[in-house]
Amino acid sequence: MVLDYRFEALKKWLQGILNANYEIHPASADASFRRYFRVTMHDRTHIVMDAPPEKEDVRPYIEIARRLYALGLNVPEIRHYDLQQGFLLISDLGKRLYLHHLNEITADRMYGDALRALVTLQTGIFQDSAFLPEYDQVLLGREMELFREWYLGKHLRLNLTEKQHTILEGIFEGLIRSALTQPQVWVHRDYHSRNLMLTELNNPGILDFQDAVRGPVTYDLVSLLRDCYIDWPQSRVEDWVRHYRTLALQSALPVGEDAGLFLQWFERMGVQRHLKAIGIFARLHHRDGKPDYLNDIPRTLSYIMQVSQHHADLLPLYTLLRQLKIPEAMI
Repeated sequence: MVLDYRFEALKKWLQGILNANYEIHPASADASFRRYFRVTMHDRTHIVMDAPPEKEDVRPYIEIARRLYALGLNVPEIRHYDLQQGFLLISDLGKRLYLHHLNEITADRMYGDALRALVTLQTGIFQDSAFLPEYDQVLLGREMELFREWYLGKHLRLNLTEKQHTILEGIFEGLIRSALTQPQVWVHRDYHSRNLMLTELNNPGILDFQDAVRGPVTYDLVSLLRDCYIDWPQSRVEDWVRHYRTLALQSALPVGEDAGLFLQWFERMGVQRHLKAIGIFARLHHRDGKPDYLNDIPRTLSYIMQVSQHHADLLPLYTLLRQLKIPEAMI
């Protein structure tokens, strides 16, 4: 058996700060190099994060957690940390993942809570934004390149023609323009059903916010409502978008005066995010040995196909994906 040296170091660190007997079990793993364990001591539980320093910097997590907590959001409270080893002991928001509890009956209430929390998160822009990196042209473009490199190239082994590359680059440029045109707010960047916890008080619990940026106002909204892990009818999504916009206007968030334009921003932001997500899912399989994410590609690709065929500026993308026969060879 291979000894897990980090796990042994983690247990030693915990013993030093807790100074009591405890039980420790895996809590979850995510799409990064981080691991999470649930620590039980008497009738209390904590979560401990293992983030290898050479792979993950925990300082943004600590800084952003404190800012979001100050806004009144239900994020984990940081109790102890060791920057050198990459260990954090944080409060436990429970085991009830949003994804596992969303259904036709619960969706309106749960999304209502999530939309209210999102508005609160975005109002942080009124207080401070200098500490967050910008979701700029370079980052937006680099994310979409994951689709070309890891999904089309590595996963499907497609060799695009020069004309096909030009079409993709034109689409990328248009999506970047749309994103940068939007009002900029605090962006969680992974605000979806696998990062939200159903809680009794101050629902939802919010996780995995360490990659937050200052960016487009529709980004987190589309992450939530066009979720890569669960989908809803278009009419229902649009109802939730309208509800969000009402809440945002009441909080003086900059969502524009034109509801139609806002929906266009939302749709195009979704295409950008979903191109990125598909590339990440393919990379997780080929680079990181996590094949389960391939199962989420068909749903994510279907969002791109649905939106792109109904907008003239995105139609070349729809045509290209049909030409490459991607709908028939999704994974």
